[in-house]
Amino acid sequence: MKTITITVGDFSLSAELNQSGTAEEIWNALPIEGTASTWGEEIYFSIPLILGPEAGARTDVEVGDLGYWPPGHAFCIFFGLTPASSNQAPRAASPVNIFGKVVGDATVLKEIRAGSKVKITPVAYA
Repeated sequence: MKTITITVGDFSLSAELNQSGTAEEIWNALPIEGTASTWGEEIYFSIPLILGPEAGARTDVEVGDLGYWPPGHAFCIFFGLTPASSNQAPRAASPVNIFGKVVGDATVLKEIRAGSKVKITPVAYA
């Protein structure tokens, strides 16, 4: 399993990537840095990859999911409700490719504000 570290502001989280093509492309592009934008309880930032939607792309996501948003070429971290939520779960603005999940409590990201620096680094491949 491929593991990454997500550092945003003063917080560092581990995440595990799945076996998708999007996960592989992101892994190969690491390290990645950006500036956080927020949309409700979602952090997203553009990354230097242009990928299309995968067959399983979806708008309904879970807290802790990592998604790639094709229209914005963006890395997304879902940690709570978004403006598109219709229940108690996050919902993406449009379909995202789910490529991983935060290990542990992603809700700590509620402290992060737009403009924070984000760094994604590889940790391990087991």
